[in-house]
Order: sequence, then structure tokens, then C-alpha cells
Amino acid sequence: MSRIGKRILKIKDNLNLSLDDDKLIVKGPKGELELIIPKGLTVQIEDQTVKVLRKNDNLKALHGVINSLINNMIIGVSDGFTKNLEIVGVGYRFYLKDKTLTINAGFSHPVLIQIPDNLEIEGISNNEIIIKGIDKQAVGELAAKIRKVRPPEPYKGKGIRYKGEFIRRKEGKKASKM
Repeated sequence: MSRIGKRILKIKDNLNLSLDDDKLIVKGPKGELELIIPKGLTVQIEDQTVKVLRKNDNLKALHGVINSLINNMIIGVSDGFTKNLEIVGVGYRFYLKDKTLTINAGFSHPVLIQIPDNLEIEGISNNEIIIKGIDKQAVGELAAKIRKVRPPEPYKGKGIRYKGEFIRRKEGKKASKM
């Protein structure tokens, strides 16, 4: 049996979980999330715990995935998720206006990214932003989309990176002339 799948999840006091046919609804102080449970898996909500059970071994992979998704929903509606991004380079900047993030990253034109309704972006400075939301997948997806505009390069370290991300640096031309 899947170790992650058989993990018993604890429900915090301020959360409300309900099961409507094959749809799990998690409500909390930050919002509400829904998940459709695949056929062959059942979710048991007892006391302050949630348990995912499977009927046969064909669903072994889905067992752990659904358990992790439910855990992410519980964390998301109670605490939320964040991703910190920073931009490094001369003239590289983030500009935030309404639901649009403008990125100046050394191109001849600024790059515009629309912010989805379920997420919010907080600008700490011109070089640093925080993406916040209750859906872990949506937060990570937007962060990856922003990072993809100008990924960090290994020679000068310029580009958009996650806060605290280590960029392995390379020497450059002068290393090959020896």
C-alpha cells in the first residue's frame, strides 16, 4: 500500500470538509477549494481526520496523489502558499499595476503577464515580488511562468530566480585560454 496514500490527515478546527458524491469541498478562512475524487477511491471524513482508501491495486499511483492534493487543499485554505521571486540585472524591474505584472528584463519591449483572480502578487521592491494564493498548483504555475520570461544564466547570474535559489556559476572565456 502506498505510504503517502495511507497517511491520515488531520483537519484543523477552523476548517469544514464536506463530501458531495465524488466532489470534496474544503472551506477555510482563506477560501474554498474543490477536488473531484476518481472512481475507485473513497474519502472517509471522521472526527478531525481524513483518510483515502482504494478498492484495488490498479489505483496505487492515484492513491498517493489524491492524498497529497487533499493535504495541499487543507494547508492552502488555512495558511495559504507563497513563492518569492527576485530579478537580478542592470535595469531589470518588476512593475505591478492592478491585475497586470510588467517585467523589464533586458528585452526591447516589456513583458506583460495577467494575474489570475485566485492569486495576488505583492511587490516588496522593484526587484522582488511575492506570489500568494490558496491553490499550490496555481501559485507554482504562475511563478514558473514569470521565471520563464528570463531564466537565470550561469555566467553573470542575471535573470529571474526564486528567492534563495542557488545558481551554479561558470567561468567563461578566460577559463578555456589556459
